[in-house]
Amino acid sequence: MSGIIGKNFGMTSIYLDNGDNVACTIVKVNYCYVVQIKTLENDGYFSIQLGLDEKKIKKVSRPLLGHFKKSGISPKKKLLEFKNSSYTDFKLGDVIGVNFFNVGEIVDICGISKGKGFQGVVKRHNFSGVGERSHGQHNRLRSPGSIGAGSDPSRVFKGKKMAGRMGGKKVTIKNLVILKIDSKNNILVLNGSIPGNINSYLMIKKKKWNLKY
Repeated sequence: MSGIIGKNFGMTSIYLDNGDNVACTIVKVNYCYVVQIKTLENDGYFSIQLGLDEKKIKKVSRPLLGHFKKSGISPKKKLLEFKNSSYTDFKLGDVIGVNFFNVGEIVDICGISKGKGFQGVVKRHNFSGVGERSHGQHNRLRSPGSIGAGSDPSRVFKGKKMAGRMGGKKVTIKNLVILKIDSKNNILVLNGSIPGNINSYLMIKKKKWNLKY
């Protein structure tokens, strides 16, 4: 299988064996359950669906409740699919934990970035603003400036960098190294930062090539 589900637990820093202090992110990897195994004959492709975190039965719809009963597990809050060709290694109801990974492995982290709301061009696109304040220009420091000619083309081209909603999008951070694994507390320590707020769900995917750091 290509990966499992985790949760953002926050950032810290650790010292490596050579004495370097490295910024890293802690990812909580609770036990994931195999909810569904999709095959080429039934679904047209191979994949494994994993579930994480318990959910109250009264908050689950009847069709989804029947979906969980097929695998013989209780309802889960988060369901994610991982495409995989060697699905025969797992069965319905199997439990997958942090030991799925090894120290030194390289992974990709996929999650929803923090939502920043409606932002201007300085914060959203790193604009510099119109310039220094001068006589009569007290509110132009963070202005976008001109957005195009008036007579021709008489419109704003699509994709023009302007103010708008920022964040809250699906983001993938590639090639992060697993620095430490705490099997007792189900924790992965990764170098660098990852998308999302604390306790947000993440998709942790192994690289296809077995290169280690």
